[in-house]
Amino acid sequence: MSESPAGSTRGEKALVLGGVLLAVAAIAIRINNAFRYPPRWGFDAMFNERYVERLLGSFALPAPDTDWSTAHPPLFYYLSAALGRLSGVSDSLGVITPTRLLGSLAGLAMAWLAFRLVRRNHPREPVRALLAAGLLLFLPVHLYMSAMFNEEILAAGLTSIAIVAACVALSRQNSGTSTWARDVGIGVVAGLALLAKLTGALVIAATALAYLWAGAREGKLTAAARRAAVVAIVAGVVGGWFYVRNLALYGYIYPQDLSTHSVMFSMPPGERHVTDYLRVPLATFTDPQVLHPDLLRSVWGTTYLSAWYEGHGHFLPKHEPRVKRIGTTLLLLALLPTVAFGVGAKRAVRRAWREPRGPDAALLLLTGLTLLGYVGFTWANPMFATVKAGYLLGIGVPFAYFASDALAGWISRGGVVAALVWIVLGALLVGVCLAFTYGIGLWNLTPPGVTPGLQWTPLPGTPEAA
Repeated sequence: MSESPAGSTRGEKALVLGGVLLAVAAIAIRINNAFRYPPRWGFDAMFNERYVERLLGSFALPAPDTDWSTAHPPLFYYLSAALGRLSGVSDSLGVITPTRLLGSLAGLAMAWLAFRLVRRNHPREPVRALLAAGLLLFLPVHLYMSAMFNEEILAAGLTSIAIVAACVALSRQNSGTSTWARDVGIGVVAGLALLAKLTGALVIAATALAYLWAGAREGKLTAAARRAAVVAIVAGVVGGWFYVRNLALYGYIYPQDLSTHSVMFSMPPGERHVTDYLRVPLATFTDPQVLHPDLLRSVWGTTYLSAWYEGHGHFLPKHEPRVKRIGTTLLLLALLPTVAFGVGAKRAVRRAWREPRGPDAALLLLTGLTLLGYVGFTWANPMFATVKAGYLLGIGVPFAYFASDALAGWISRGGVVAALVWIVLGALLVGVCLAFTYGIGLWNLTPPGVTPGLQWTPLPGTPEAA
């Protein structure tokens, strides 16, 4: 029997209500965390604050080796300092909360983009669109990185805008001024992503390759190459000048092994092996903290626990039994959306071949390039502190788009399968809200003024070990 109009209307109202409730909860958690999470806690937060403090006095760009964070691309720091100056804040501490709120807005935009991309390409699947938004809104790494004073959420938001705009531009067949304007706009946003973080280069490459892929499949490679060149050139002008400046003044495009970062060289494990990328130990679920001996030797195990939990000790306390229990629970429940991501990505490969102008090729390219870049980065920097899911936030929209595809398909089967999917996702949602609403659920109990984080033993033979 077909669904009655009244039943359909009730279903639509339930979806709208569910979407509103999810959005309100997600926004409330981020606002709470922005105000209540200690201002100097989080990855590099103290160093980032010092950089902004300099900029509140002078907008002169410092040398990369001046301080810990001065080697980073400057967009986040200049935006934060400009926000402080416009609001009349006299010191960097007063800038932190407004900047966190701005970053949270960029993160919320990612969820909205995932929602709109699904609605645009699959208008008859409202449940899938809601799932796509929810997966990002309540992804633990997305929540706790939104509370921290660093550039990751901003860079991911700009990357998401650029890649979704590229997906929309690819789907349109028209040419002329409007096409050029769109490509210039994509280049500007991608360039800003590059100016926020080096990983912005990946969205530039993914967009250009997606254009070339569609052009090659349709026999229009020359026109596609022109469009790819426009995006790359504009992005290079907007965001590449910082790296060109580094090369001209200091002899490198991006700094590596600066003396100001010397403490990193004493962090375990100190070297990488191929097997570090081939195993996910049981400790990922039973003892989810990055200094576990097995997890030091598992890049993907540590990445997984930092995506769905937080293993570095900067947001959640690590030595309380209740925290470990909820960590294990969340990580087990999260297997469902993680597997769904893999299944959805596999389906997307087939679609990208059949429909070169669809969104799948661009999203797959961004995902593949980001994962390859992450492997290269963790190989070149074999320290536990460099293995973080926060570095992968730029593929948040592809994750939501692909995972929601598989999840919606399983739900559409109805019966026991659909019930199990909803139960797991509901339990995951409740657990994430309890764990990552700072000051209400499971929050870090480190005494005020003490920087959180795991205590680690320096590698033998390093100055820190002496």
